[in-house]
Amino acid sequence: MLVLLAGIFVVHIATVIMLFVSTIANVWMVGYYNTQEVSSGLWLRCNKSCTQLLVASSDEASLKTVQAFMILSIIFSVIALVVFIVQLFTLEKGKRFYITGAVMLVCWLCILIGVSIYTARFTKLPGTTRVHHGYCFILAWICFCFSFIISILYLVLRKK
Repeated sequence: MLVLLAGIFVVHIATVIMLFVSTIANVWMVGYYNTQEVSSGLWLRCNKSCTQLLVASSDEASLKTVQAFMILSIIFSVIALVVFIVQLFTLEKGKRFYITGAVMLVCWLCILIGVSIYTARFTKLPGTTRVHHGYCFILAWICFCFSFIISILYLVLRKK
């Protein structure tokens, strides 16, 4: 049981770190302008130097929504980690980690909404060719999977 708790804890910390990286780094979309690689994230557009991300006025609300939901997912993931540690030391034997699982499900939902909106609205980099998703986008989807698995494990897990 101790190994299972430690494993869940390590995966949860890895999820928090990956959420930070995927939200902060600017490699959600990668394309090529002439021969230079251009990447775009939630905040900036970078080639050799980074500049403010310019989006169409119709996509501005979508980008702000993605930014907000990714920040909320980080917040809820950290809250779930803190609640897990508190429950680990205060919860009676035989009780389940319901609160931690519920907070992690909210984190999962925030990731789902944010990444789904990004997937639907931002498929191109204007003025570039050979556009594909970058590692931050892939990390966000991995965090989506990890947060769901962790939340289910927290809901099922009993303290022994």
